[in-house]
Amino acid sequence: MGIVNMTPDSFYDGGAYNDPQKALERIASLIKDGADIIDIGGESTRPGSLGVSTEEELDRVIPVIEAASVEFDTVISVDTTKAAVAEEALGCGASMVNDISGLSFEPQVAQKVSEKRAAIVLTHTSSRPLDMQEKTQYSSLIPDITDFLLNSAQTAMAAGVPKDHIIIDPGIGFGKTTQQNLEIIRRLEEFCELGFPVCLGTSRKSFIGEILGSPLAEQRLIGSVCSVIISMLKGISIVRVHDVLETVQAIRTVKSIYGVN
Repeated sequence: MGIVNMTPDSFYDGGAYNDPQKALERIASLIKDGADIIDIGGESTRPGSLGVSTEEELDRVIPVIEAASVEFDTVISVDTTKAAVAEEALGCGASMVNDISGLSFEPQVAQKVSEKRAAIVLTHTSSRPLDMQEKTQYSSLIPDITDFLLNSAQTAMAAGVPKDHIIIDPGIGFGKTTQQNLEIIRRLEEFCELGFPVCLGTSRKSFIGEILGSPLAEQRLIGSVCSVIISMLKGISIVRVHDVLETVQAIRTVKSIYGVN
């Protein structure tokens, strides 16, 4: 899953693809590099970020989704927690919603996904981006995240989303400390046993910077790729990344070493 941020304030590439033409060029590059899914977002969800209005988010993502759905033969995902944005995006070419709130902000997103027979990624978060890093206390980390994700999946299915259209994501960096993020990665098999495909996004996140002593996101490529490879070996199905080419090269190399297709 290749990332296209239509935002001025994303932690890594904020402002780089605000222009629709630049975004389309980015999409073309990601597909050429090997992306299977393009995830287009119009609201930053980095820790501490403020939300944007529905109108502003729509203005950012809809023109790009419309154009991309015509120009490219690929799966387009919209990264949103808003039902109105999900509805518009699914109506103009997207076939997946990536909801970092796991339906906890606007459960109505599930109904929009159901109506379009689309897929949905349900991500665990402890709170909204503004204060989620202040809420990193769990009674038991993995069971708490598991319960959240299973409840989110049940909400989606109750709204009519087929089970095989649901993907879960334990939410690296969304209300977790570095040590908690590492524990999630160490125990990814437990999420893979829940009966849903698992998506994971570690790309250039701050926990990698803390491990490496790299305050700049630009310095976290190798750590990001390492985390992807370990995650794939543990059984996850989708990796959400900024650097598709390098990630694909690493995955192909590991597959060749292990002798798998």
